[in-house]
Amino acid sequence: MKVLLVNKFHYIKGGSETYYFGLGELLKKHGCEVIYFSMKDEKNFPCEQEKYFVGNVDFNAPMGKLQTIKAAIKMLYSFEAKKKFEQLIQDEKPDIIHLNIFQSQLTGSIVDVAKKYKIPVVYTAHDLKSVCPNYQMLNHTEVCEKCLHGNYTNCFKTGCMKDSKLKSLLATLEAYVYKIRKTYQKMDLIITPSAFYKKKIEEAGIAKCPVVHMPNFLPEGTEYGCKREGGDYFLYFGRLSREKGILTLVKAYKEAQVDKPLYIVGTGPVKEQIEALIEQEGLQDKVKLLGFKSGQELKDIIANALCVCLPSEWYENGPYTIMEAQAAGKPVIVSGYGGLPELVEDGVTGYVAKAGDVKDLAEKMSMASKHSTYDSQRIIEKSKNMFHPTQYDSRLIDLYQSLL
Repeated sequence: MKVLLVNKFHYIKGGSETYYFGLGELLKKHGCEVIYFSMKDEKNFPCEQEKYFVGNVDFNAPMGKLQTIKAAIKMLYSFEAKKKFEQLIQDEKPDIIHLNIFQSQLTGSIVDVAKKYKIPVVYTAHDLKSVCPNYQMLNHTEVCEKCLHGNYTNCFKTGCMKDSKLKSLLATLEAYVYKIRKTYQKMDLIITPSAFYKKKIEEAGIAKCPVVHMPNFLPEGTEYGCKREGGDYFLYFGRLSREKGILTLVKAYKEAQVDKPLYIVGTGPVKEQIEALIEQEGLQDKVKLLGFKSGQELKDIIANALCVCLPSEWYENGPYTIMEAQAAGKPVIVSGYGGLPELVEDGVTGYVAKAGDVKDLAEKMSMASKHSTYDSQRIIEKSKNMFHPTQYDSRLIDLYQSLL
């Protein structure tokens, strides 16, 4: 079986790319031939199909009026992507097309090509772009479901796409193009890493195909085990952005009055706000910003943590942050939004706090600091049962075969 994997980034940028490359390795191990389609970028991993990749478009970069207009047209329906994708299909003749993040840069034009050649299309929904123009169901700082049933003008009215009226207009137009062209109705299977996302996509009624919940898997070679019981600090690692609840976490840490320090690993747009809040609250000796970490250094930081925190204030899907912490036998504190509570046995493998609630999060941090007898082995075993790739690939291959 030849599988064509599609994702707009062909380098590790976030969880969707971890899944994209991990899935490629998983399918190869199962005997499948794997090919790729993506966007050109100097950071890309080497790829034999690179000559088919589309030109790079960065919608966050400064643009003049003419550039903005050209980018906007390309964002709604890319004829470049359509042409190159069709050439790739003609040359390689894949049996299955598996989409990841394809919107904006690659666009729904490639779905039209897949249908022209009658190739089954599978889509893993890593975010909520299919039901929300700004992909987060977040109106600035508040969770919002106004667009869920197809009235996408709310995005433009609120200016919720990156706090920009222009970007909100483009996102609104993009959503209507997909709706009018029935892009998601042309798919044969949608996979969601969380049951919550499955529910939202089914509520929205955008697709006719089955929507299947399959929790993300950890890559082959992941080490399951606890190198150290207990730990020296609370830990947050990931993108430093408001929707991750990082500012609430610092405030809750101040209120909790716990002995263990708080380590924050990562970079992002609210880094300066975090630094200002730390200084304002007099936490310079207790809260440490460690910057970006990866590889063995990050694994060692996780191994020595007491607890990993992700108190997100938006609808998280199935974040690798929590999966990696649990594989290391670490308890976690998460918010009750999105797919997060699906990953935690409240009071057993961690705690679920009310999203955005400083007091409740502080109570959970205080409880975690006193609870030094977590059953690490239980956390690890649950992690293996939920996230081991062996179960994922056998089920996915069965689903592929059913489409063929």
